[in-house]
Amino acid sequence: MPTESRASLPIIDHTPAPYDGPSKSEVLALRQQYLTPGLITYYRDPLLLVEGHMQYLWDETGKRYLDAFAGIVTVSVGHCHPDIVKKVQEQVGKLQHVTTIYLHPTIGEFGQKLAEHFPDGSGLTQTYFTNSGSEANEIAILSAREFTGNQEVISLRNCYHGGTQATMALTAHSTWKFKQNPTINVKNALAPYCYRCPYGLEYPSCGLKCAKDVENVIKYETSGQVAAFIAESIQGVGGAVTPPPGYFEIVYDIVRKAGGLCIADEVQSGFGRTGDHFWGFENYGVTPDMVTMAKGIGNGAPLGACTTRPEIAAMMKNRIHFNTYGGNPISMTQGLATLEVIDRDQIQQNAKNIGEHLKNRLLELQERHPLIGDVRGKGLMLGVELVRDRKTKEPANTEAADVMERTKERGLIIGKGGLFGNTLRIKPPMCLNKDDADFLVDCLDECLALTAKPN
Repeated sequence: MPTESRASLPIIDHTPAPYDGPSKSEVLALRQQYLTPGLITYYRDPLLLVEGHMQYLWDETGKRYLDAFAGIVTVSVGHCHPDIVKKVQEQVGKLQHVTTIYLHPTIGEFGQKLAEHFPDGSGLTQTYFTNSGSEANEIAILSAREFTGNQEVISLRNCYHGGTQATMALTAHSTWKFKQNPTINVKNALAPYCYRCPYGLEYPSCGLKCAKDVENVIKYETSGQVAAFIAESIQGVGGAVTPPPGYFEIVYDIVRKAGGLCIADEVQSGFGRTGDHFWGFENYGVTPDMVTMAKGIGNGAPLGACTTRPEIAAMMKNRIHFNTYGGNPISMTQGLATLEVIDRDQIQQNAKNIGEHLKNRLLELQERHPLIGDVRGKGLMLGVELVRDRKTKEPANTEAADVMERTKERGLIIGKGGLFGNTLRIKPPMCLNKDDADFLVDCLDECLALTAKPN
């Protein structure tokens, strides 16, 4: 494709409302003066977004973008989905907040609907609702420690599980760990990162040596008895790192023999995003003891959850534990409405079909662009790792940033991840269609070609 051409966004029938709010410079000034400086922004010229409709976003000038990052994998069925908006508006007019010390019907209905989506016989039927994935993972770790009587937890290098005290300890990226926040009773095993295998081996001749590292960590770095093992089914912040088949079967067996529970962090990979299955862990033929979720569960609402078996859920009765906003009627209404849309509109099947088409086209790009070292992921949870040299696999982090700048100019929003920030994260709302996917790849094609050109 000639680099001078530009792919065009698909034609749609939505017209954004004229924006009459503060200017971008005013918005930026307010943020800089009154908000924490810890808030980062993408792009050299930060993007001001003021309206969304399904898989699209608009800035204050009326420019349209295809959102291929979904608010960091959060908008599952589309921005401002009309059916969800209608139900939430109705709830806001009736009752905005009660806590769980009182009864309200929607929280139980949503809990039932969630339970129906777990594998038959799993026993995963009881849910604790929270406001975020970090909180959900906190509940899971607390429950596991109470249930097993053990304290030590195993997580994986290259993982991300949140930014609270305990979940920052679980997270194994130096860039996400504050120096003065202690890591207590957490050990990090080697990640199942086949493209950058820590042993320099290749699957399947490797014999899944990385999985067996969990056993070594337990033997050498713990008391021999652990509370839990927690892992993302596909590492999200780590750059869509996808464990090989058989990995979790080996690890779950090791952990359970050491007295621990197995926790699947489905914050990014759940709710049909991987296409073949509703939950990411189902791709590996395993059943966890607990499942944590957030992001796509509420299509943008601040909502998370931890679902487990009744005997493990009972641990939360050991003391008083309370979440003021967990189970809020508005959040519950949005979560339930989102799940209904996922089921009714066959969103999981769409993630599979469009995801396969998108990945195949990205693999074709890999053949033409030496910058692409690896294409990985499942469904609509994909990663494209950029390298300066395919033999040395030197991370192309500045090139990834340049590609993102160029895609933004052309109306495409993508994310980035990995320890070095060299992996393009492609995780759009799951209502993405084939025309959108083709625009996405054509746009990337142009931007990769321009980025690879010598100055």
